[in-house]
Parts: sequence; structure tokens; C-alpha cells
Amino acid sequence: MVATDWEVIVDRKSAESLVEQLQRQLDLQPPQAVLQAAHQHFGAAAALSFSGAEDVALVALAADFGLRFRVFCLDTGRLHPQTYQLLEQVRERYAVDLELLFPEAAAVEALVRDKGLYSFRKDGHHECCSVRKVAPLRRMLSSAPAWITGQRRDQSPDTRADVPLVQIDEAHSTPQRTLLKFNPLARWSSAQVWKYLRAADVPYNSLHNQGFVSIGCEPCTRPVLPGQHEREGRWWWEEATAKECGLHGKG
Repeated sequence: MVATDWEVIVDRKSAESLVEQLQRQLDLQPPQAVLQAAHQHFGAAAALSFSGAEDVALVALAADFGLRFRVFCLDTGRLHPQTYQLLEQVRERYAVDLELLFPEAAAVEALVRDKGLYSFRKDGHHECCSVRKVAPLRRMLSSAPAWITGQRRDQSPDTRADVPLVQIDEAHSTPQRTLLKFNPLARWSSAQVWKYLRAADVPYNSLHNQGFVSIGCEPCTRPVLPGQHEREGRWWWEEATAKECGLHGKG
């Protein structure tokens, strides 16, 4: 089934059928095949999330195959300067109309007024992430038929080990509309991502050269030591199995 108008694939039954079909077709296929399938069914209306770290691989792969998507990044207001520099590099290198999504000013002001700038160190990171990341993402996905993410199974053994190539996004679907999620890099390891980045001379966040692996907001990200898992550099003051911000309905 190929949709010329994505609105035809909104009901649960049709979405489940499409996911089952794509899972069969894409089994053992490379990331570019998953991107091509997303474009075939949803075209430029599909939203590709770019975190400013190695997810640039998705932007580069899409450009390699002439696939145009709606590329966006969540600007929490607390990103590293190096991340903003990368955003501009990607915008210019791949000629993408990069959409920066900002949190609601009133919600941020209320959080900071009531709890200060570092409440996440005491209360946990979920409240701050909900205001600065999850709510803006919901706004974006409310107008998109499909979401393309950079999730990989090796990013978090506790929460991402079973990430499929294609799935129904339960966290952002509604009774009126079922959202599909594509995870082209699900089977790739970090080493495979970096092999591609270097081979294709893809720009990357310069913080990676300083020991940062998983890069998020400046107060919540730090370098990792040799042998540490990449998620150890995120929210290091919290219990290890809670290394999610809620964007994928986990945390």
C-alpha cells in the first residue's frame, strides 16, 4: 500500500497492517532501505528528528538518496554551543530546512520560578524534560504522519534492546490517528555509525572529540570514561535504568 495522501493511513487497523508488511520487507535491510520505505509511504511529510549528535547520520543518508523529510531538532534552550554550531553545519551542508522547536515560554518560566534552574538534580530529570522536550515533540508529531528516529538497540540495554525497525508509536498515537515510527539505525552499533560518519565525511558534534558520547542538554551531559556505556554520561546522578527523557514513552 502506497499512500499519496498520508491521511488515508490513520486508523489502527491500516497502520498495524502496514507495520507488519514493512517489518517483513525490511528485515535485515540497511538503514537507507528503511528511510526509502518511510519516504515511499509518507514522503516529505514524515518528520526526521535530529538531536545534534550522531543522528546526523540519518540526515546524511537521506541526502545521499535524494530523500527529503521534515527535519527538526528540539532546542531546549540549554544545549551546548558546539551543538548549535553543528546544527548550522548540517543546515548548510545538506540544504535542509531545519526546524528548531522551542518549549512554551510560560511553562519554562513557571518551572524556573518555582524550582530554580537545577531542580532536576533534586527532583529527577523528567519534569524538566517534559517541559523542554516532550511537550514540543508532541506539537511536532501532531502534524506528522510518521516519525523517523535515531534510536539504536545498543544505546540502552534496559530500554532500547528490542527497538524494531518500524513500529506504531503508542506514546504519540491518539484514538483519531495512529502514528508510525521508523528506526533506521536500530540494528547499527555505535561503531557502525561512526564508520559511516568517517567514511562519508559527515560533520559531527565536536564534543565527541572530548569524550562525550551521548549528547543532550549541557547541565545533564558529561564525558564518559573508557569502558563506560554511552548512557552513563546522561543524568549520572540518577539510577542507571532511568536513562530516558520520555520522548519515546519511556523513563
